[in-house]
Amino acid sequence: MTLRRTLTAVTTAAVLALLPHAAQAAESYPDPRPITGQQIIHDPTVIRLKSGDYAAYSTGGIIGARLSKDGKQWDDAGNAFARPPSWWYEYNDTGDPWAPDISYRAGRYWLYYAVSSWGTNHSAIGVATSPSGLPGTWTDHGKVFTSEKTDHWNAIDPALIKADGKLWMSFGSYWTGIRMVQLDPVTGKAVPDTTVHHLATRPDLPYAVEGPYIVKHGRHYYLFASYDACCSGVNSTYKIKVGRSTDIKGPYVDSTGKPMLEGGGDLVLEGHGRFIGTGGQSVFQDREEDWLAYHYYDAEDEGTPKLGLNRLSWSRDGWPTVK
Repeated sequence: MTLRRTLTAVTTAAVLALLPHAAQAAESYPDPRPITGQQIIHDPTVIRLKSGDYAAYSTGGIIGARLSKDGKQWDDAGNAFARPPSWWYEYNDTGDPWAPDISYRAGRYWLYYAVSSWGTNHSAIGVATSPSGLPGTWTDHGKVFTSEKTDHWNAIDPALIKADGKLWMSFGSYWTGIRMVQLDPVTGKAVPDTTVHHLATRPDLPYAVEGPYIVKHGRHYYLFASYDACCSGVNSTYKIKVGRSTDIKGPYVDSTGKPMLEGGGDLVLEGHGRFIGTGGQSVFQDREEDWLAYHYYDAEDEGTPKLGLNRLSWSRDGWPTVK
């Protein structure tokens, strides 16, 4: 290496060290963890069950189910429900649910999901519970929160978090972006006359941000969201961004201080190589490690949506990166 090239490399490294997290994160991305078995999935939510096994639920079927003993070999486990609850047909003709979220509290598993039709905010979020978290054991409890065409939000893509002794549900897709409401911890449904908090949007139509997921790390809450377009195979432009706040209600900002309500957000993961349109994300904990679950469209398999899993690492200044 010549002296000039050496000095250039040193200077570049020094400049990168001074750049904000967003610029450094975009340099390169690791591939997802290698997995085997049933890899096809969309909008995954993953949990490690009390039994020690893993369960993943997703868009597709009557909430598609995948099970794993080790988080690497995944098997098709049918659907969460044997048949769609009748009220789902109020929101589409096929009783087709989207984007589930699984969690555990109060001695049972809770599965939230959305029912809607493409391109409308006539939508509803529902909830079911199970003693084991396994497919076929879920009891549906009906609607949690709804939206209509007169609303400025879209009640899909739910995700739960407990904060400050309260239970919260973030949600949202397009329209004006990401919202959040408080839930009753007993019923799991929205409290009466709940305030609809606004967490993130974009300044440009059609406000293409959706699929929120909030996690707590250190003293901050981190809002992950999917930006741009999904569901177009190798033409998808989905990517995952993040912002943070010391208050669950926001404001959420990126590493440069730009609010997510003004289009801010640090890039966490975007398409690279064969892994196109990374998004539909959720975060789960396994043996005290945080993992990012998402789908990507496999450019080497005709754009088939598949499960992506990457461990999350946290920098000294508290920003997440994929490993």
